[in-house]
Amino acid sequence: MGAYVRAGALAAAALLLTGVLAGCEDGTDDKPGRAGGPLDGTTASSAEPSSAAPSADAGPKPPPAALTSQRLDWKRCKAPEGETAPGPAWRCATVRVPLDYAKPENDTIGIALIRKEARDKGRRLGSMLFNFGGPGGSGVSILPRAAASYGTLNSRYDLVGFDPRGVERSAGVRCRTDKEQDTANRDVDMTPDTAAEEEAFMKDGAGFGAGCERRSGKVLPHVGTTNAARDMDLIREVLGDRKLTYFGMSYGTELGGTYAHLFPAKVGRTVFDAVVDPTADSTGHARNQTTGFQRALENYLKDRGQDPGKGTRRIAALLKRIDARPLPTGTGRKLNESLAITGIVLPLYSKDNWPVLTQALDEAENGNGATLLQLADSYNGRDGKGRYDTQNHSQRAISCADSKARPTAAEARALLPEFTGISPVFGPFLAWDTAGWCSHWPVAGEHDTPEASAPGAGPVLVVGTTGDPATPYEGARKMADELGEGVGVLLTNKGEGHGAYGVSSCVTSTVNAYFLDGKVPADGKTCS
Repeated sequence: MGAYVRAGALAAAALLLTGVLAGCEDGTDDKPGRAGGPLDGTTASSAEPSSAAPSADAGPKPPPAALTSQRLDWKRCKAPEGETAPGPAWRCATVRVPLDYAKPENDTIGIALIRKEARDKGRRLGSMLFNFGGPGGSGVSILPRAAASYGTLNSRYDLVGFDPRGVERSAGVRCRTDKEQDTANRDVDMTPDTAAEEEAFMKDGAGFGAGCERRSGKVLPHVGTTNAARDMDLIREVLGDRKLTYFGMSYGTELGGTYAHLFPAKVGRTVFDAVVDPTADSTGHARNQTTGFQRALENYLKDRGQDPGKGTRRIAALLKRIDARPLPTGTGRKLNESLAITGIVLPLYSKDNWPVLTQALDEAENGNGATLLQLADSYNGRDGKGRYDTQNHSQRAISCADSKARPTAAEARALLPEFTGISPVFGPFLAWDTAGWCSHWPVAGEHDTPEASAPGAGPVLVVGTTGDPATPYEGARKMADELGEGVGVLLTNKGEGHGAYGVSSCVTSTVNAYFLDGKVPADGKTCS
């Protein structure tokens, strides 16, 4: 997490639970839990910011012609480690971008791309760039797995995914080994109850940042969302599109809002689904998501015929018991409180997965933590062989490069009464998480809140779901307002889950009509 539980993209979350009980290996983005590991011998006081993130208002020079005119070499995609290669319709390439946009003529890094060309070449509209969330989600990995959901759009658009800078194949940030991750997930209490647990929690965060600086120090100051948005504009230009057609989900809406602010004249048909509130700072996001996950939990309990208040208290009591005595799982690993909370969060992303949550909670009440551990492992990107993906690494690096906030343990502790009042299940975790990631990060952050105002941009369709647990509906309203009059067009989906496209037939048809025919719905339209 990075100062708040960043919500995973719908496509990733849906794929995540497919076969999860059989040991699914796909991790989701925007997860509630830090990438853990041992302490690296670093104390909290020894990891001070070493350099400032580039300012969005620095007015960087445009990239040189050698970059804007580059020709991409599209080839059959290779299979990532531990995965299968996408089908023959997919092609991969790498675009070079400046490492530092303040000095675009200097060092470059490669941004990995994947593309599936439009089926109807004679009616092709251009390229559609996707970001599925995170930050830290790999578009190169996710898009082929999710592409069936976008088959209608693929008729006239090339579908293009990318790994943003600092992610996986694009100068990916690396911070810890798999063994170190396992050690922290086992030993570091994410809701510390004693001075010793609190010290270990904060020391672990500092050690993680030091590990990132040691392994990825060159790229670390340059992985923020502003630079990723500039990369998207260079990708647009290299692909030959006059304007950017973009579909952003979850964190991808924050990235899209940043792009719209920087390049309003280049905004083409754009959709944001599962929208991050651009007006909230790091504590505000944590508060929003405490509210959102509690709301989803109560909706789940009502759906199961349970009193939401009593059900919440029962789960909170279960977590306290697990904290005192972790549960066996039949694997030699135990389910601790932090992993249990993560396992509870995952199925709340989609109503279709609520039965899995019921099974997991019933097992845990009877002393078996196996299913909750499998859910937590999937959310943490851990496969059956103990290998982790690196999304937690890049997620934290991007979050801390973006946010100036560096909350202390005392500031997190002060939030506990309020957050616990909102949700005794998720509140303590999210209150402590505000200090867990960035308090001793080695690179300074860019802003308090991202800028999304985009006067003069074309219409942006902003889709909010009333029961979204991770990016609560209120954020969609605020994003539409921030984009500005005549730009932000709000579409409300009355339903459950994180994201609406492909879930609500009304939302899906409205989005398709906008992308394919340019039909902008009335601002304030509701799908139910």
